[in-house]
Amino acid sequence: MRVSIRVRPGASRTRVGGEHAGALVVAVGARAVDGAATEAALAALADALGVRRRHVRLVTGATSRDKVLDVEGLPEADLADRVARLLTG
Repeated sequence: MRVSIRVRPGASRTRVGGEHAGALVVAVGARAVDGAATEAALAALADALGVRRRHVRLVTGATSRDKVLDVEGLPEADLADRVARLLTG
């Protein structure tokens, strides 16, 4: 399943939830240096969705705040339901 996220680096705490222009917001404490914020965002999303980090793969947006990810590890209906809950909260 493809998921669009908006990364907010340098946050005081890691948080996954909310929406920005149709994308799921992932706030991470890591700074946007050498891919640290991207890696932290992928790990945070995996944790929030209840899948292993290896099941979340970056498709586009390595150097952008807006990213597209491939998420596996659960049936697509379950993933869609979990993403929908995160978008609203």
